[in-house]
Amino acid sequence: MSVQIIELPPPRYDGASSVEAALRERCSVREYTDEPLTLAEISQLLWAAQGVTHGSGRTAPSAGALFPLEVYVVAVRVDGLAPGLYKYRIGDHELLELARENVHPDLTAAALSQECVRDAAAVIAIGAVVERTATKYGGRAERYVDMEVGAAAQNVSLQVAALGLGAVFVGAFNDARLKKLLCMGKREAALALLPVGRPRVA
Repeated sequence: MSVQIIELPPPRYDGASSVEAALRERCSVREYTDEPLTLAEISQLLWAAQGVTHGSGRTAPSAGALFPLEVYVVAVRVDGLAPGLYKYRIGDHELLELARENVHPDLTAAALSQECVRDAAAVIAIGAVVERTATKYGGRAERYVDMEVGAAAQNVSLQVAALGLGAVFVGAFNDARLKKLLCMGKREAALALLPVGRPRVA
């Protein structure tokens, strides 16, 4: 089977919402409708997490510019993207297909059957190779990586708010099961999930 690469729509660098408005609107949303997301929305969220900015910079700060983070997306209901597991190829702003199958039930189980993961239209996962940061910062690397994950997740959360979507930052999951599901390398750790969907209005 040949490796499938999915080109993402280019990210937008301006929008209708200000940073201040996104900060005001940002909140944890755990209930979603059945409506799909668009590929353009997925593109924007992935760019917000770890997209390239000026030069070799990223949207989230990285200690020593060592960039330990890796970003994945489990597509469930995304127009223009088959259900499956994908890895974000940051430099090229594209997706590498890792599994074209419905991995969502297994992801939900790995996330302790949380309803927000079960009902999401897509789930963004963030992992990290701590050794990349440890080459320069030694024993402080884990601390710096945790900071970086938080910055990336907040970027996604603000972009979600700016797009009128809903998401929540999830840290409760079975580490080993999630790592295996995401096809992570031996030295990589799963650190965060962000289920995303269109918010259900009560």
